Amino acid sequence: MEKISQACNSQINMNPLDKRFLGKTGVKLPLLGFGGAPLGELFKKVTLFQVEETLNQAYDSGIRYFDTAPWYGHGLSEHRLGYMLRQKIRSEFILSSKVGRVYSPFKGDSTVFDGSPWIGGLPFQCCFDYSSEGLERSYIDSTLRLGLNQIDLLVIHDLDHGYHGKKVQQKLKELESGIEWLNKMKASGLIKGFGAGINDMQMMPVFMELFDLDFFLVAMPYTLLDQSPLEDILPACKKREIGIIIGSPYSSGILAAGSKYESTYGYAPPNHEILKKVKSIESICKEYDVPLKAASLQFPLFHPLVASVIPGVLEKEEVLENIQMIRHPIPAEFWLDLKNSGLLHPEAPVALSDE
Repeated sequence: MEKISQACNSQINMNPLDKRFLGKTGVKLPLLGFGGAPLGELFKKVTLFQVEETLNQAYDSGIRYFDTAPWYGHGLSEHRLGYMLRQKIRSEFILSSKVGRVYSPFKGDSTVFDGSPWIGGLPFQCCFDYSSEGLERSYIDSTLRLGLNQIDLLVIHDLDHGYHGKKVQQKLKELESGIEWLNKMKASGLIKGFGAGINDMQMMPVFMELFDLDFFLVAMPYTLLDQSPLEDILPACKKREIGIIIGSPYSSGILAAGSKYESTYGYAPPNHEILKKVKSIESICKEYDVPLKAASLQFPLFHPLVASVIPGVLEKEEVLENIQMIRHPIPAEFWLDLKNSGLLHPEAPVALSDE
């Protein structure tokens, strides 16, 4: 609290192109990256023209970290992102994709995917495979879809109770050989690091107990709405030199749209308590003339373990807005008011660290 008091007469300015080391990987990521899930047509169809406009705007604006996955549109996101990146100098950008799903052609109606959340996408269906053979097949297929022979960071995708239920322990056992393969890939220099994608916070200590990871890509939580990993999990990450990438700084939409518009929290309709909290945060934002999006993008970056935030982007205007939101000056008093109102964890970092 003392640090905040000393800074109360100042404004905090961030540069989205500044870089930070990601854990012990030696990789430096820009504060702002590009989340490729929307390119797979999760919420709505996206034309190729719109995709090209958006990706070119991101690259022309200086963004040099791009994240994708086979799951995003059943390969569509990787195809679209690869088309743009193949035209760039490979040493200029950092690329991450996911492993754990293996694809085969879909045999039914190509417009209907059983159990799939994607509105669009390609006519392929997946099965989970976290073994060494499964991860290698997933990685090779990704390089072919991308048209790039190097992926810098690999992320173990969706190994949690939400996807696997009672089979989580079985999948973790399967992953043991997969981790051996990932370590060999890293030792050979074919990848620069590997981590796990997190939807369920409770999986973070499980992964840390079983495996030596370089980073977590956290979809939920550690956002303006939820700082639950702060007390135990993030200190454990620090001890192990595990870096953090924030995959959904807008909490899947509500921190971008605000309380007045239909949106999602955790990829589902928000409940009354969440809406109430968003409205309370919006009230303080209005008092300080701080856009909700600016506060949402900047907040996770105050934590010294967080290397990058990678919001999903659909339009070129959103690229420019995200850059503007990270640059937007926010007075230190704003963060103090959020804490005093009980809207932020009292120990949440709200000043740029020298670490």
